[in-house]
Parts: sequence; structure tokens; C-alpha cells
Amino acid sequence: MSSLHRVATSVETLAPSTNGAIASEIVAESTAVRPLQLEGGAHLAALVGMFALALLGGILVARNRYEEPDSLAADREPDREEFMTDRERVRQLLQDNGGRMKQSHIVNSVDWSKAKVSRLLADLEEDDQITKLRLGRENLVCLPGHEPTASKSPEQANDD
Repeated sequence: MSSLHRVATSVETLAPSTNGAIASEIVAESTAVRPLQLEGGAHLAALVGMFALALLGGILVARNRYEEPDSLAADREPDREEFMTDRERVRQLLQDNGGRMKQSHIVNSVDWSKAKVSRLLADLEEDDQITKLRLGRENLVCLPGHEPTASKSPEQANDD
């Protein structure tokens, strides 16, 4: 027995004198509720539009996740420098600049404070990995063997 038939039967038992008029109205009203239907092919167009928006959103998310913008790619340092210690980076910077640099140029070449560079250079000098020479108000930082000839003692100059 269908649910509509049960509703009509139960209403007729409650009000038999109306000969089912009330039951007919209830059945008619319950079947009148239908889902909203769009006319013609409009519902198909709406579905296609929603699918296209979802697809476009997915493509944009994937592009942003897996592609690096050109502006950021140009600012990145080479991968080998990402894994270098600070000491290795200073030594590499000195090697790339002929074995010696002014301390102020080292500070300008890295994103560290003057104090950090000074402490790092003092540690490297203590370990005999660099030599710091005072030139007026500046320091000249040199890798071993790259010191200027005038800064060497007469014995060291004769050894070369």
C-alpha cells in the first residue's frame, strides 16, 4: 500500500461524512510539491557552468602550488648555498672574490648584521681559516695565502 493511499484512507476514517473530499485535497497537495525545474536546457547550462568553475579553480590551485613565480625564482640563491653553513658561505664568498674582501663588502653581500659578521670572522680567524688585516678604518679579510705582499713579514715574502 502506497503512502498516499494510507493518508487518504486514514483521513476517510476520521471524516467519513465528507466522502473523501478532504482526503482528495490532501493527496492533491502532497503530490503538488515537486522539485524546482528549470525550463528548457537551462539546468544543463547551469551544471556545465558549475563544472567549468570547479575545473578552473582546480587549475589555478595546482598552478600556484607547483609553479614558482618568475619574480621569486630570480631572487632565489643557488641551491648549493641553501645548505652551506655560515662559515662555508663566508669562505665561498672570499674564494669567489679572489681570496680577499673588505669586511664591509662581506656585510653587504649577506643578509646578516654587522655584529654577526664580525663574530663569525673572529671565529674563523681564531681557527686560522682567514686573516684580518686593518686598513685604516676597515678590515681586509683574506683566505690563507691571499694576503697582500706588503702585509707579509720579510721571511714570508721570500718564501713566495
